[in-house]
Amino acid sequence: MKKLKRSERLVDMTQYLLSEPHTLIPLTTFAERYGSAKSSISEDLTIIKEVFENDGIGELNTLAGAAGGVKYIPKLRNDHALSFAEELCRKLQQTDRILPGGYLYMSDLLGEPSLMNEAGKIFATAFADREIDVVMTVETKGIPLAYATAAQLNLPVVLVRRDHQVTEGSAVSINYVSGSHKSIHTMSLSRRALKEHSRVLIVDDFMKAGGTIQGMMDLLVEFNAEVAGVGVLLESGAVESEERLLQNYTSLARLSDVDSKSKTITVSPGNYFEK
Repeated sequence: MKKLKRSERLVDMTQYLLSEPHTLIPLTTFAERYGSAKSSISEDLTIIKEVFENDGIGELNTLAGAAGGVKYIPKLRNDHALSFAEELCRKLQQTDRILPGGYLYMSDLLGEPSLMNEAGKIFATAFADREIDVVMTVETKGIPLAYATAAQLNLPVVLVRRDHQVTEGSAVSINYVSGSHKSIHTMSLSRRALKEHSRVLIVDDFMKAGGTIQGMMDLLVEFNAEVAGVGVLLESGAVESEERLLQNYTSLARLSDVDSKSKTITVSPGNYFEK
């Protein structure tokens, strides 16, 4: 790369760090990239660190020594996260989202990149201190959210299939009970998709009683894998606690009621803001 002015170097370095979250970057990488002394790079990183922390973008952690470097950890400030959750609730409360049977239309929100990216940042903040190897979700609606979260954690995504695909090779399949309808379904995961003893963050778009997520957790047992955390965009708050199949999860919004007659939807920020 050609020699850059300091202002240009700061912009490029910031972009580099944002594109490589949770990655230890040696100072020599920046020194060689910009043809600058490590002392100058350290001064630049101090400036970037202050901006990140003041603007609630995240943390910039430095590790001294020969094997040291700098690592960007995305961490959204709580007031920013709450602002996002309140906006999400407003969108979810639009009356034209009510579908026959009291269901809620969410596909447009799940297909909105800026919205999913912000949700991904919040989950990355919630689970920043966990040891995680992969992000997992079940097809199909949870896929955008899983990829947005994985991008902020710099991790691969593993997709659980509703129906086994021949292109996936040999797979492990299990039956699980849907908590909302008490019906039996099947999910499968390719043996090549997940290494044994992996630490897995499960992400899903919606949770009622938690049957689908419990199914993924049961599937992980077949791989001797560990659940590192569970994140859901929207949970149903109408489910009695004794009916909930899992208690340890993080939600960004909570759906309390959908009244088809009065055309009203009640949504509030999730338990992320209660911790």
